Amino acid sequence: MDNNIDDPALRKAAIRAAQGQQPFDTLITGGTVVDMITGRLRKADVGLTGCLIASVHTPAVFADAKNHIDASDTFIVPGLIDMHLHIESSMITPAAYAEQVLPRGVTTVVWDPHEFANTCGLDGMDYALAAADACPLRILTLVPSCVPSAPGYETTGADFTADIVATLLARQDTHGIGEVMSMQAVLDNDERFRGIVQAGLNSGKRVCGHARGLVDESLNAYAAAGIETDHELTSADDLLKKLEAGLTVELRGSHDHLLPEFVDALNQLGFIPPTLTLCTDDVFVDDLLEKGGLDDVVRRLIGYGLDPVATLRAATFNAANRLGRPDLGLIAPGKRADITLFHDLQSLEARLTIANGEVVARDGMLSITNTAYAIPAALEQTMRTAHWSADQFRVAANGTTATVALIEKPRFTQWGKRELPVSNGFVTVADDLVVMAMINRFKPGAIPKIAYLGHWGSWNGAFATTVSHDSHNLTVFGGNEADIALAANTVAAMQGGMAVVCNGEVLAQLALPIAGLISEVSTSKLALKFQAIREAMDQVVTWQPPYLVFKACFGASLVCNAGPHLSDVGIVDTGLKHIQPSPLGYPPGVL
Repeated sequence: MDNNIDDPALRKAAIRAAQGQQPFDTLITGGTVVDMITGRLRKADVGLTGCLIASVHTPAVFADAKNHIDASDTFIVPGLIDMHLHIESSMITPAAYAEQVLPRGVTTVVWDPHEFANTCGLDGMDYALAAADACPLRILTLVPSCVPSAPGYETTGADFTADIVATLLARQDTHGIGEVMSMQAVLDNDERFRGIVQAGLNSGKRVCGHARGLVDESLNAYAAAGIETDHELTSADDLLKKLEAGLTVELRGSHDHLLPEFVDALNQLGFIPPTLTLCTDDVFVDDLLEKGGLDDVVRRLIGYGLDPVATLRAATFNAANRLGRPDLGLIAPGKRADITLFHDLQSLEARLTIANGEVVARDGMLSITNTAYAIPAALEQTMRTAHWSADQFRVAANGTTATVALIEKPRFTQWGKRELPVSNGFVTVADDLVVMAMINRFKPGAIPKIAYLGHWGSWNGAFATTVSHDSHNLTVFGGNEADIALAANTVAAMQGGMAVVCNGEVLAQLALPIAGLISEVSTSKLALKFQAIREAMDQVVTWQPPYLVFKACFGASLVCNAGPHLSDVGIVDTGLKHIQPSPLGYPPGVL
């Protein structure tokens, strides 16, 4: 929890220290302050009183302090603020996440725990809020809006109605509504989602968004609903249109191939808009360990040609303003002492991190006690599934041929159709198609639902995962039904996680027994296991960037996005309001 920077005794002491009438608690000397208001770099010393910056002054004016920090040859920058992320996507606990990002200069994150909410409901939310409160990292936890992301089109482990959302928003430790992903429901004035968004508006807290693919009238209507933000950028033109729509843009680093054109567009604009902020969204554990969190996004934007100070302003001052946190985002008197000392403004290697006036990390390591909040029993044993045979991943059909619907292309899906041969009463899958299966893992005895994917490459094995946005049902991809069954059974036996199978052999497996999403295994060990999954997947499929990549497997089930997707109820299209339980047939009038 944050200390109260408006405590009268603290303010009184800061006033005295700023005038040299009493010692600072901490004096930072010899560094270069990066001023987020003027953009200037200036030599200055920074005096701290408790959790407060009391003074930013000419070097060597004061020397009296209880503690001294030599900041020579470093740049003094406000703590970085990650405006949107899902800690669960890194497959580790909040405490383990803090251990990775605090030493890199990230002091505040905005967490939408909708993975825990979709899998474990209110038990998941209770854990998220308690773990955030116990964490040395400032975690501003949001109330998930989409549990499930598309009601009626998928089944998850919980159902958050407007009343539940309103009750959670009334808590002091929640900070707004998480991304409203059910875009079509918002555009349709769906009663459920009007109630959820209105609960956010009534609370006076932020209402965050997910406006992927929305343009023109749809974008206007989505913003008119009262939704404030978007991180689902698809192009430079999309970035500018979202800014012009008045949305707070949380430019994310998870799609690196888009960053160069974003940088070009911002450089042509000639300035960084005050509503531009930065976020990570989803970072796999090995990337987090090797590259970092928001610091990595800032570093890459600078590397692609965005001005370092402007980039840092987006990650600090702009973010603080959009959060309504005037205590954050500046190295200035009267502000909260969240401070990072970076060796330079290109590599952004942090030498020291201060949060709430306390040194929390030095030279890449935490310097404080960081105890993980205990995992409750309700987040364990969440796989309520059976054992499957290969035949359960085949599609039964009559005759000698069958007309089947295809889900074409990763990420931006489209409807397709194909005539496939039928042999021994089952559809025979063409070599250029991939079988995708989805199994509700929250209901005993659930039957796999099947789809055929086009333009997903050629697979010689299978991959199963319970990290499957945002229902996190058991999802399997593969080139043959026998490997698909083995992969699914392997993950179910681990109570969640991932498995890669080829020719009847399990090449790699990763157990994620907590909600089927995270593990308490050390971050370094988990990263090695996940890297083994990546390497095994390279043996199973040849990727075709930027869309047919490993990460596409985790978002293929995001049914709230435009186009056809597979869920636990069948192939669905929320835009068409269409559900079909099997790939046999296709929507009338579409193809």
